[in-house]
Amino acid sequence: MSPNTITAEETHDRTVPPSDGPVLWHLALVSGASSTSLDAGLAGIKARFTASPAHEDVPVRIRTLGTAQGGHRGAVLAGEGGATELGAKTPAQATASVALMFPGLGDHYLDMGRDLYRDFPVFRDAVDNCADVLAPELGLDIREVVFPGPTPGTHTAPVVDLRRMLGRDEAPQSENERRLNATRFAQPALFVIEYALARLWESWGARPSIMIGYSLGEYVAATLAGVLSLKDALTLVARRAALIDTLPQGAMLAVMLPEERVRPLLGADVSLSAVNGTEFCVVAGPVPAVEALEQGLTGQGAVHRRVQSTHAFHSSMMEPIADEVTELARTLTLNTPRIPYISNVTGRIITDQEATDPGYWARHLVSPVRFADGLNALGAADLLLETGPGQTLSSMATVARGSAAGTIVASMRHPLESRSDSAVALKALGRLWLAGADIDWAGFPASELDIVADGAATAVRDTGEHTSTATEQELHGLWARLLKTEQLPRDASFFEVGGNSLLATRLILRIKRAFGAELSLRQVYEWATLSRMAAAIDTLRAGGELARPQEGSSHTGNSLARFTLPNGLTVSHQNEAETRHFYEDIFEHRTYAKNGIRLPDGATVVDVGGNIGLFTLFAHYEAKDVRVFTFEPAPPMFELLSRNVAEHGVNARLFNIGISDTEAEANLTFYPRSSGMSSFHPDDAEEKHNLRTIIANQQKTGADAEVAELISSDELLDVRFEAIDFTATLRPLSAVIREQGIERIDLIKIDVQKSERQVIDGIADEDWPKIQQMVLEAHDADGEVARLVALLEGRGFTVRAEQDELYVGTDIHNIYAVRGAR
Repeated sequence: MSPNTITAEETHDRTVPPSDGPVLWHLALVSGASSTSLDAGLAGIKARFTASPAHEDVPVRIRTLGTAQGGHRGAVLAGEGGATELGAKTPAQATASVALMFPGLGDHYLDMGRDLYRDFPVFRDAVDNCADVLAPELGLDIREVVFPGPTPGTHTAPVVDLRRMLGRDEAPQSENERRLNATRFAQPALFVIEYALARLWESWGARPSIMIGYSLGEYVAATLAGVLSLKDALTLVARRAALIDTLPQGAMLAVMLPEERVRPLLGADVSLSAVNGTEFCVVAGPVPAVEALEQGLTGQGAVHRRVQSTHAFHSSMMEPIADEVTELARTLTLNTPRIPYISNVTGRIITDQEATDPGYWARHLVSPVRFADGLNALGAADLLLETGPGQTLSSMATVARGSAAGTIVASMRHPLESRSDSAVALKALGRLWLAGADIDWAGFPASELDIVADGAATAVRDTGEHTSTATEQELHGLWARLLKTEQLPRDASFFEVGGNSLLATRLILRIKRAFGAELSLRQVYEWATLSRMAAAIDTLRAGGELARPQEGSSHTGNSLARFTLPNGLTVSHQNEAETRHFYEDIFEHRTYAKNGIRLPDGATVVDVGGNIGLFTLFAHYEAKDVRVFTFEPAPPMFELLSRNVAEHGVNARLFNIGISDTEAEANLTFYPRSSGMSSFHPDDAEEKHNLRTIIANQQKTGADAEVAELISSDELLDVRFEAIDFTATLRPLSAVIREQGIERIDLIKIDVQKSERQVIDGIADEDWPKIQQMVLEAHDADGEVARLVALLEGRGFTVRAEQDELYVGTDIHNIYAVRGAR
């Protein structure tokens, strides 16, 4: 076996067997000398994977195609569910520096890394070695704690995990959860998984320029930097955890206030435990004292949330064991770091003197984690890679840095996700490839692929190549005429290549006429690829019944569809009808300009509710040297926004957060089948009324009676309003204005689905004079439009409100505000 080919294999002689058979995964890293050759290479690699999805003797494989230094890069991940293109771009630089981030306690969960243990020998060996060292300290096998037993079928994360960690669920923990969450086991378990994941990344050629850990995560960074040997680190972590377990229990509280406002509130017993952002602190102390602080914060209207924790970490409650930790560290060998990493104690790069001082680990135990300062101290690191379970550090880093997608990458799944750990890690590697990370890409050679001179690829044909059935070929023609393209991969969903529920209604009618088979709208979603839909049609024609697929709908909210706008711009999008409407509104009808909106060269624009980024693109092309700050909380839309911004080279800072009047977290309801709509205030009845009205306005001309009946059906509306819930971070706009040093806003656009008032209320008095123009979509509930007009006029704007003809009959209006007289 080539040392540069990564394979996975089952083992049967270890204490913790894999839970099920391996899933076959392939990651292809593709490069080309031009965008044309890259597109050809990506098409070829997807066809190759489609023709022969996997080799049973090589469950996991990573390979590059073309020269590793090719200017144009793409990536394809193939496995369960088909082949997915991860993106295509030209990296800003070929050797972007990488910083590793190691999470702390609280992001752990049962079975974290189980697939990695099964699929990757490097990861498995690291876990096994750690387990052997820890066994005498713990009196048990840590693998039995992390992987408590085989789980039949697919990996579905326990629904209660995240809610419990956020203090939002009171359901009792299972025996396995209680054991993992006990401090004496949780801390060693988290260390082991993060250390093993770091070794896996090391085997893939990742070269961190700097590292940062959160609380326990700093122990992993210190070990990788050579300050501690692995054996010494495991001994220190295990014995420290055992000492903490002897202390009285405490409580921890997240407080959405700046440090200077938190400290005066603490009193004698409560300590500042962490500073995670400019307005995000954690405090800790005895339970009664923390409860009293909670009551005071509630009375002040300050946002706060209890953190699930057994002890008051990084507080004065840790002081009784501080001397013992120092003495324990004194028995170990402490070396100067070979790789720089950030100290939680100072928020700066650790010095040689600190790293070799046994007393440092006692100070680390009782001092607040200065993570926000640490993020700033990372300095020139281009890419941040979260190396551990969950995505908390990625979220905090995104808020702090305002970085574009692709520059902050999480490499393990969220506890609520049921994705394969291996697929998540491979996708992360693909994203680093697209971003030009400083990784030894030569370690992943071309394999089993035909390479042409310019780096493009052609599929290798073999006896396993798919042969289209007659039904599939005819269905391809129906799709092509509806979608106006012949580029229809058989493994892509109808909705990923430009379809939507309105086009699906027409497809249903055409299938009925062509085949005599009648699919419901829900079945179109459930059997959404060409091959699956053709098979469903054949089943119905033979008199059979369609069982609902076990994996549910084929539509996930991710879109592979690309649309060339009439002005020549190509965008990734979710719904052609909506994309075309907003294109016409912004670029052709120039609605903004007609209402007095102007963009000077060098303008600063704020786009709140960025969706796929059409307004951000408009700002970029409307004037020279425009700088845009774009906010989009729904992850699927943020993905499309990021693609479009990267492809067009827009000078934009992207924030995967919502804008509101306070620092908080909130449930975001995302409707992937309704034009990428999302809301913090979902109201199905109102939204269905609005959608019926908009559809009716769109269909006033040219719709036959049968189509009209389908598009107004309850089934259409029920399917379109099936929702996905996310937990989104909310921040006041003025907090971002301060952090980003924004002195002037030439135009702010607000399109936030009934949350416009909260956005407005989050603008501080001192920031209003900075705003020169504002455009917002407003919902006229109980006269809200009139109130917003009056508010803006009171702030010195000339204001005009109007209703687009598409929205006549709904409560949706547009407001245009220009400072001063026109």
